[in-house]
Amino acid sequence: MSDPTARELLRITDLHAFYGESHVVHGIDLMVREGELVTLLGRNGAGRTSILKSIMGLVGRRTGSILVDGRETVGLPTHRIARLGLGYCPEERGIFSSLSVEENLLLPPVVREGGMSLAEIYGMFPNLLERRQSMGTCLSGGEQQMLAMARILRTGANLLLLDEITEGLAPVIVQTLGHLIGQLKGRGFTIILVEQNFHFAATLADRHYVIDHGRIAEMITRDELAGSMERLNGYLGV
Repeated sequence: MSDPTARELLRITDLHAFYGESHVVHGIDLMVREGELVTLLGRNGAGRTSILKSIMGLVGRRTGSILVDGRETVGLPTHRIARLGLGYCPEERGIFSSLSVEENLLLPPVVREGGMSLAEIYGMFPNLLERRQSMGTCLSGGEQQMLAMARILRTGANLLLLDEITEGLAPVIVQTLGHLIGQLKGRGFTIILVEQNFHFAATLADRHYVIDHGRIAEMITRDELAGSMERLNGYLGV
């Protein structure tokens, strides 16, 4: 369980986001404490990925407030936001196919102190150690996803934004990813997880924000989950 006395690492207030003329995020308010794992649940197109991109400054325009460890970031460019300790793992993974696993791991810049060493990363991701000289094109979907997650751990990021990391993967790989995320949480990382596979997320998360049409429809804690399943299934279309 999360520590209710832990400091707020992320505080979003009245966030609106736009792609051109499209208004995709409508007045989001949410908070994440240091060491928490929080999910953004919802159907495809509900606005969950747009919230992550808004946090990173990857939308056309943002209004409202996004405080990262007390610092306002709405006016900052993406590279400055990353240096506050944010690591973004996009749904499309973004692996460089012409580079080896190890070259992919070494490519992102270290943005702050405290990042994991290559030896620590290989200890957590033994599959990547075995494939460290393999090109990105030669990796399975699960290996690509592990690489996309692993490379942000070197950077010193302590707030991880993970978008649909189980999408299209076999159940055994999903189980492995769940174990890895549990390890990261145990090491003190703060994690926001966009996830369609609710059963994967339910065992990991401290709290769930249900996103519907670019708004927060509901916030459900781990303790409230059992009594909220019928409503949650309605939102998710299960």
